[in-house]
Amino acid sequence: EYGFRLPSCMDNRPLKFQEWDTMRTQTIFVSATPGPWELQQTSGEFVDQVIRPTGLCDPEVQIKPAKNQVDHLLAECKEVAKKNFRSLVTTLTKKIAEDLTEYLHENGVKVRYMHSDIDTLERIEIMRDLRMGVFDVLVGINLLREGLDIPECALVAILDADKEGFLRSERSLIQTMGRAARNLEGKVILYADKKTKSIEKAIGETDRRRKLQLQYNKKNNINATSIKKGISDILES
Repeated sequence: EYGFRLPSCMDNRPLKFQEWDTMRTQTIFVSATPGPWELQQTSGEFVDQVIRPTGLCDPEVQIKPAKNQVDHLLAECKEVAKKNFRSLVTTLTKKIAEDLTEYLHENGVKVRYMHSDIDTLERIEIMRDLRMGVFDVLVGINLLREGLDIPECALVAILDADKEGFLRSERSLIQTMGRAARNLEGKVILYADKKTKSIEKAIGETDRRRKLQLQYNKKNNINATSIKKGISDILES
């Protein structure tokens, strides 16, 4: 009646997902961890691109008991710091993150925590300080959401990894574990008293990728090297 071609124009709003979905034609989905919806849209057909030109493999994954996870983590973080590398630790709640940060600090670890209450500029500053070695351990709740790319990270520790849920789903575990894949000495520790289906699938996928990369490296005589990335001060720009 008014010449609007789309209901969204008449309502003065963005397209709803369903409306956009009916309008798209050929689509290329790009994701490191495609979900069920994406795989369903492609009828299960996809190109598996897991080979890294750096030769770096997915990190080795260890499972340790959750009972003494804090004390074990403390020792691991200190060992990583001695090598001048960094550690990322994920918890399930803000309270646990704050308490763990306080405990590590009291035991001589240079540590900070990051959660949703911290604004964007402070997050950028925290990430810069971590890479520069101002502190050695970053504790967070959902670090995979932060888009962290830290070549200096040699340890990713996931506390209470056997507590099934969004933060400990297969995709979340794979994404979080991948934060240690930028460093040649990178490793992952899952603190869990039982192997959940998510843990089994995540470790299975990581092992699969690792084997493919090792085979490729051997076939092409590639020696893996850690990623080297400059530290730019975004706050000064």
